[in-house]
Amino acid sequence: MNSFDWKNLIDPLFYIHFDINGIKLGIYIVLFIVFAETGLFAGFFLPGDSLLFLAGIYNRELIENILFIDSDFINVTLLSTMVALAGILGNMIGYWFGAKSGYYLYNREDSFWFKKNYLIQSKDFFERHGGRAIIFARFLPIFRTFAPIVAGIVTMDKKKFMFFNVVSSFLWSFTLIFSGHYLYGFLLEKFGIDLKEHIEVIVIGLVVVTLSPVILKLTKKVTTSDEE
Repeated sequence: MNSFDWKNLIDPLFYIHFDINGIKLGIYIVLFIVFAETGLFAGFFLPGDSLLFLAGIYNRELIENILFIDSDFINVTLLSTMVALAGILGNMIGYWFGAKSGYYLYNREDSFWFKKNYLIQSKDFFERHGGRAIIFARFLPIFRTFAPIVAGIVTMDKKKFMFFNVVSSFLWSFTLIFSGHYLYGFLLEKFGIDLKEHIEVIVIGLVVVTLSPVILKLTKKVTTSDEE
């Protein structure tokens, strides 16, 4: 079994190469992480975007223990589809949890920490931008964990939620896994650049890219509040 270090929890390669007594379990760990990150509160710290991008690079290693076909495109498509399904299921669990706890929150009295008006405003937001909110959140760390839960709390229409849940999950998985796989092959063939030798740079780069919109938005909000 892989030696464990707490830093491994945020290391995508630890999950991809995970094995017990020589039995490779990477594919199952990756699918569980996608499910946990999109359906469980505890999954917000897990490496989602970087994990999928690297899964595209290490596609063969992940998929060969399940069903490996002599076609890059089919194998990458199979992996992307499995990840998308795990993401859909995760969001469904998150929505269910939010829906079950919503009644309690709607009937809870206002306090310093909780204002029912915030919940009502969130409901209005999801009614106006629910689809886009689910899609955008899928590409944003932390937000993709809580978006389906909030959607359930504010009782977003189930059919509407499921439609955007499916669209966002397939869009997210196919975009990142295909990008990782084919960019790796392109750079290696055309320029001799092996992305496997620059994993840390890739992970840091993806974290910066995915968190930048969130940081800019929070910075703008703080600035606006100070001006008021």
